Amino acid sequence: METIEQTTAIMGGEFLIKETEASTVFIPEEWSEEQKMIFQTCKDFLAKEVYPRLDEIDSQKDPELMPELMGKAGKLGLLGISIPEKWGGYGMDLNTTMMIVDALGSGHSFVVALSAHTGIGTLPILYYGNEAQKDKYLPKLASGEMKSAYCLTEPDSGSDANAAKTRATLSEDGTHYLMNGQKMWITNGGFADLFIVFAKIEDDKILSAFIVEKSFGGITMNEEEKKMGIKGSSTRQIFFNDCKVPVENLLYDRGKGFKIAVNILNVGRIKLASSCIGGSKDIITTAVKYANERKQFGKSIGEFGAIKYKLAEMASRTFASESAVYRTGSNIDKAYDSYVNEGMEPAQARLKALEEFAIECAIMKVHGSEVLDYCADEGVQIFGGMGYSADAPMDRAYRDSRINRIFEGTNEINRLLTIDMLLKRAMKGRIDLMGPAMKVAKELTSIPDFGVSEDEGLFAKEKKALRNLKKAGLMISGAAVQKFMQKLADEQEILMNLADMLIEGYVAESALLRVEKLIGLRGEENCSIQTDMMRIYLYEAVENASRVAKEAIYAIAEGDEQRMMLMGLKRFTKMEPFNLKEARRRVANHLLDKNEYSFK
Repeated sequence: METIEQTTAIMGGEFLIKETEASTVFIPEEWSEEQKMIFQTCKDFLAKEVYPRLDEIDSQKDPELMPELMGKAGKLGLLGISIPEKWGGYGMDLNTTMMIVDALGSGHSFVVALSAHTGIGTLPILYYGNEAQKDKYLPKLASGEMKSAYCLTEPDSGSDANAAKTRATLSEDGTHYLMNGQKMWITNGGFADLFIVFAKIEDDKILSAFIVEKSFGGITMNEEEKKMGIKGSSTRQIFFNDCKVPVENLLYDRGKGFKIAVNILNVGRIKLASSCIGGSKDIITTAVKYANERKQFGKSIGEFGAIKYKLAEMASRTFASESAVYRTGSNIDKAYDSYVNEGMEPAQARLKALEEFAIECAIMKVHGSEVLDYCADEGVQIFGGMGYSADAPMDRAYRDSRINRIFEGTNEINRLLTIDMLLKRAMKGRIDLMGPAMKVAKELTSIPDFGVSEDEGLFAKEKKALRNLKKAGLMISGAAVQKFMQKLADEQEILMNLADMLIEGYVAESALLRVEKLIGLRGEENCSIQTDMMRIYLYEAVENASRVAKEAIYAIAEGDEQRMMLMGLKRFTKMEPFNLKEARRRVANHLLDKNEYSFK
């Protein structure tokens, strides 16, 4: 496979057919002192302002509490990290904004409110607004003077966003639009001063986007939704009844709302993944402390192998997901820098960079949210009976984690999107998938090479396993395209299988690259636990990919073709023997000794 030396913007999705040098990826251990201070500011804010009031936040008895907390966050600058300095922000890169939601990821309903405001509630104006709109709204959004919400979903349009029925009709004098319609599941809806609303102008088939102030009138809402989790997050249905929206509040161009929605969701997905990682790390620390404190049969439950297994799995999956999140963020930031250097306007460059890595954003949304769900579930189990008690911390963590697999497009939709985007890029010639897939098909009839060259350096066996895992994905992708052609979109089960292989390969590779780079910085002896976590994740990634690949092969091929593909899969998913039990125990013992998730 070709190796990427990332000195310029690379193409999204290329990880499947190319290898990346470890020296070119960003790893969290490289945060600057300034970034570390920002991270600590976020942690201090949670400790002082949020954790002591979690029950009060969830009760929503005080409707001013969440806006008050948002205002305090604004005074600390946490709402304006991505907004340029000219509009009262700090203008920092994507990875830094992701670091902030990572730091605040254990803030339960508060981080939901903050993320909605700083992400989907602000970025449409930053990226698509004209100068007058930016001048008017961005300083107030950065300071927290105005709180924002994003209004896309309707009762009859969820994943199919363009089916929305909300309409905007131009007034006879041409000065404003009359907006009528209904939106639902609107985060921050109860206290927002400003709404990004998607509606169709008159008889248009495609959505447009509008900046709508609550003060415009004609806006009513239902009571707060009663939800399974994130109970402190304001979630309302919003009704627009002849809401008068000035024509100058049309965002971007008429009929471009769907484009805005899709592109803004890309950044929402990657930031959600980062927030989930922050939540996972906090859950692990809470579980580790309990495992050290809780005594059964005369010793701490953390001394039992079954508990060590859980702790090590939680940590390994979190470590791998974190590695991939910041790898993706860095790719986007580098692409942005490249586009700006070529003369592109900054807001357009940011959008193009996000669009370029939309595949990776979708991958990370799925993976991060499912890692958090896993950690929350195992956290409850480690707490045992107390895990099911509303008086213990895992209750809120478990309930609050579940929404993340639905937010920003369900995980099913995001899985389908990863393959859809990849295949469309291949059809347009932007990524050569069929060439490598044909090489893999030819390799099936050749004599297998089970050896590893001695000069391949550090992690040679692991790198070969990753190359082979990618070959397995290419083999099945090529066969699926050849068999189903234009009807492949109807084979969602196969597409989901392919997506899972893609996700596992990307995350496992990211973990390996992180550890390889970290060893270069700290030395091999000082990275033994990180190496264990990477190997644990890689081994299980190959096993998981092998399982879903078999399902796909059974659905695609029959007879001799099926037998050949199964033989190829066996070859491509062959792993060197690895004592997972001992590796997990080393990881768990490290966590228990540190009494926290210490890989920060």
